[in-house]
Amino acid sequence: MTNVTFLNPELFWLLLLLPVLFYVWFKTKTKQRPTIKLSSIKGIKSIKSFRIKLLPLTIVLRLLAFAGLITALARPQIISVEHQVHSTHGIDIIMAMDISGSMLARDLQPNRLEALKHVASDFVQQRVNDRIGIVIYAAEAYTKTPATSDKPLILNALRSIKYSNDIEDGTAIGVGLGTAINRLKESPAKSKVIILLTDGVNNTGAIDPIMAAKIAEEYKVKVYTIGIGTNGLADSPVGIKANGEIVYEKIPVEIDEELMKEIAKMTGGKYFRATDTESLKSVYEEINTLEKTKIDEQKFVNTEEKFHLFALISFFLLSIEIVLRKTLFRGFI
Repeated sequence: MTNVTFLNPELFWLLLLLPVLFYVWFKTKTKQRPTIKLSSIKGIKSIKSFRIKLLPLTIVLRLLAFAGLITALARPQIISVEHQVHSTHGIDIIMAMDISGSMLARDLQPNRLEALKHVASDFVQQRVNDRIGIVIYAAEAYTKTPATSDKPLILNALRSIKYSNDIEDGTAIGVGLGTAINRLKESPAKSKVIILLTDGVNNTGAIDPIMAAKIAEEYKVKVYTIGIGTNGLADSPVGIKANGEIVYEKIPVEIDEELMKEIAKMTGGKYFRATDTESLKSVYEEINTLEKTKIDEQKFVNTEEKFHLFALISFFLLSIEIVLRKTLFRGFI
């Protein structure tokens, strides 16, 4: 970053003297102008007119020289600032995302899963110095992408997530959490975080969620838990027609908030409830604020003095003014 600054900017107040000096010069020259009666000025008219017209040039040069001197005394400088990242202590983050059929509920627009993908993408783009991975789960879980700093890869992985009949439906919170822990347990990062999101209750899976939370605690993995879904009834999928169209009905939203709170508490995290798209954005923004990446930065400042240029210009203008007074305007001043 480069910018121009002045070490003594208060000296620019002296520029207010310039019109005063010009006024004094004008009044002085008017009083000094002699009066003489001539029978004819035909022979000297052209010479007199030419010199008189150029006479103000001397004071203009003197005032410009004065302005240049003031600018030089104000010490103009070009400051170049270079920032260098000395070291970065990044965070490894795994987003464990529920993709069970209920995530197609339309209490978030256009549905919970699509809203989550959009908000999670914004979150990824803000975590410049961190490695992020994705685990998706329903009745079973698998790693969509391991923790990586390749942001385009993560964003593409998020965009490709969709509900599929190929995965057995259900909500295995313990399995999803366990799979995420497995991706982090060998991580060399000083900070390891899981963002565990679900819209239901644990109803399947071989791993107990509390047991998985204890394992996370053992590996010093912090778990932020999110319950997504409106309070009350939501348009939720209950079946698929022969033509592939999803059938929706009003179904009560059930989230095991006590379980999610307990998992967060055991691991030093925090539980959040997202009832709409805006609150989901707020949740990820808060997590982004809570989990700060430490960056050691060095700043190098280079100062280049420029007062010499203005001092030289002032000297040059003053020299011209002196030469003109001693030659062209000799006898007029």
